[in-house]
Amino acid sequence: MQEKQRYLTNILQLNFAVFLISTSGALGRYITLDPVVTIFYRCLLAVIVFYLYCRWKRISLKVENKRDLLKMILGGILMGGHWVTYFYSLKFSSVAIALLSLFTYPVITAFLEPILFSVKFNKIHIGLGLLVLAGIYFLSPEFDLENDYFLAVIFGITSAFFYSFRNLLMKREVERYNGTALMFYQILVVAIFLIPSIFYSEFKLVLAQWKPLLLLAVLTTCIGHTLFLKSFRNFSISTASIMSSIQPVYGIMIGAIFLGEIPAMKTVIGGTLIISAVIIESLLAVRKKKA
Repeated sequence: MQEKQRYLTNILQLNFAVFLISTSGALGRYITLDPVVTIFYRCLLAVIVFYLYCRWKRISLKVENKRDLLKMILGGILMGGHWVTYFYSLKFSSVAIALLSLFTYPVITAFLEPILFSVKFNKIHIGLGLLVLAGIYFLSPEFDLENDYFLAVIFGITSAFFYSFRNLLMKREVERYNGTALMFYQILVVAIFLIPSIFYSEFKLVLAQWKPLLLLAVLTTCIGHTLFLKSFRNFSISTASIMSSIQPVYGIMIGAIFLGEIPAMKTVIGGTLIISAVIIESLLAVRKKKA
């Protein structure tokens, strides 16, 4: 009985973590600042909280060698590219379009991994790739650079590529360093690279939106990602990844409730195709790991 209760508690904690991470969509749409400015202040606030957390929990921030430091810097650049392009996607469309475009990253990763590492390519991924392309078509059937939804999909997919490269780059580092410490360094890199954004943003406008910025930094970035990392103690990364597939659903629900963004039927169809491909890819990953 206690084991069942503990398992249920772990499930709820993981879903809560995914829910918190999902708030980035609605908050990104709500904040009216330029995406580059938003990400800078998000990272500035988050890096302070992460540093204090690492000191409180006595998490080591020591980097073993220059090669690892270089990887963390590159990982931070990729993370920054991922966040900025994702927030531009939110700016040009809706929470649903941006999130579903971003969630092409698991299938993109499946194609990139055999190219970057000595991993055998699975032919099933061709079918999953076609399924994702079909989903993307429903999200933005009009291939026109003057169409905001098309631009949003392009930014979303670009964000997915950045995220995939970052995950693959940090794959081995996660086994050697604490996840919170890795997040701290990557966010610090993003904040440093985006410092110039201070000079073309009005601080009055930033102060006027300090509440959603603080929520984005603390609730979404720090608490959400930390809880998600902690879930790896109770679940395998593959299982956690499958459960995180519900993130677009949570994000769309939050957008519908707080922003009144109800996705169109074409978006629902496209989203269903993309999420189906993500779930299939995650299940394949679990089966491969068990084998």
